[in-house]
Amino acid sequence: MKITKLVRTFLSQNPWMRNCRNLRSGAVKESVDCVVIGAGVVGIAVARELSLNYGRNVLVIESDSSFGTGSSSRNSQVIHGGIYYPPASLKGRFCVRGRRLLYEYCKQHGIPHKQIGKLIVATRHEEVPKLSYLLNRGNENGVEGLRMMEASEAMAMEPHLQCIRALWSPTSGIIDSHSLMLSLLVSDVTTFCLVNNTRM
Repeated sequence: MKITKLVRTFLSQNPWMRNCRNLRSGAVKESVDCVVIGAGVVGIAVARELSLNYGRNVLVIESDSSFGTGSSSRNSQVIHGGIYYPPASLKGRFCVRGRRLLYEYCKQHGIPHKQIGKLIVATRHEEVPKLSYLLNRGNENGVEGLRMMEASEAMAMEPHLQCIRALWSPTSGIIDSHSLMLSLLVSDVTTFCLVNNTRM
């Protein structure tokens, strides 16, 4: 099905027209500036950015009955510190910067989250060098506050833990991913429309 036909059909008939009514002309249109395929957290965030900061009319097409029903809602909901990626890689840079921006966004928009930190543990002596490797890698990526812990300190933080050493990542956290996606959908974006149950 051609994009123009999709836009014409679903902008006029789809019952969930959360932001479609606010397209620039004030009426349903047969064309948009951008089409984003998939209404997971990445798709929604991209659509929001294109609309809010670049002034684009954006249509998000989702094959399921609602947003975020795939991997965006089937994960550990962890905010990663940025330890594991190769130094100077895009993944490493984006994870560290994205984590900072995500905490800031959550605070500004009241998204449930906690910067609780994370312990990466060695339960055997042969695993300790791996912790040192991750410490060095995290430092190269610019992850703040990383440090090695003796077993006694780590187990004082978490009494049910059994380990011989631990790496503490204080910037790691958890987030309510559904609340994040909902916030991205209902923010002050005037040219962002989502249609569901639509396959390309």
